[in-house]
Amino acid sequence: MTRDELMVRIGQVARWIVIAAAVSVAVLYAGDYVSVRYRMAHKTVTDPIESTQVRPLYAVPRKDGKDEFDFGDTETQTCVHSLFPHFGYSPCWYMKREDQEPIPISSAPWSAPPNFR
Repeated sequence: MTRDELMVRIGQVARWIVIAAAVSVAVLYAGDYVSVRYRMAHKTVTDPIESTQVRPLYAVPRKDGKDEFDFGDTETQTCVHSLFPHFGYSPCWYMKREDQEPIPISSAPWSAPPNFR
């Protein structure tokens, strides 16, 4: 097998891998959507759509270089129990993971006033 034939063969295999990955993701998304639609027809209070109270955590930088953590007001957020977002709602697993992360608040530059001419 020559070098050119080998490169063509590698290109064909790579193309099939990309196509198989795309088809797999599409089938997984479609199955997830059908699962959510089925559970919508037989829904309970928390499945497949749930509203939860979240309390944001803000990381405010102090002048000494450390962060001060402050809690915000509780908010109601709606999520869907699925792998992917559906109906405009984030998946619950993603929302709960993001709820644990502090939200960085950038500080204003204290060094100089705005330049007015």
